[in-house]
Amino acid sequence: MSDCCSTSSVSKPSPGKYRCPVNGQNYNQVPLKTVVHHIKEPWHWKSKTQTYYFCDDPECNVVYFGDDNSIITCDHLRTSVGVKDKTDGATICYCFGVSLKDATQDIYIREYVTRQTKDRMCHCEISNPSSKCCLKDFPKS
Repeated sequence: MSDCCSTSSVSKPSPGKYRCPVNGQNYNQVPLKTVVHHIKEPWHWKSKTQTYYFCDDPECNVVYFGDDNSIITCDHLRTSVGVKDKTDGATICYCFGVSLKDATQDIYIREYVTRQTKDRMCHCEISNPSSKCCLKDFPKS
């Protein structure tokens, strides 16, 4: 079970950052297993032994990029990336399939996800394309 949402992992300093080859901004590293989980047909993907980063800019089509400036765009993924989706249907919790609309219409969802996270029933590190805890993406109450 991952500790991606534990208090200790949230307070750790963020891993190295690297510049997106398209928008020029710096972004955080993601584990290779996160990238592999989200790309279409990973059995055909020729991954490189390098570090990958997650671009969360909603205006940039790049989702992942390598330190060799290779890019993986939204079209290369089997997962919709919530931070790049400007609709109410955007996924904000990948562990439990919660959309922005769900979270704003049902006040009990955040409580449920928080409880599941505390009980270590989440798997954000793999399920969330950013590899970060999904709770940060919930609307502020």
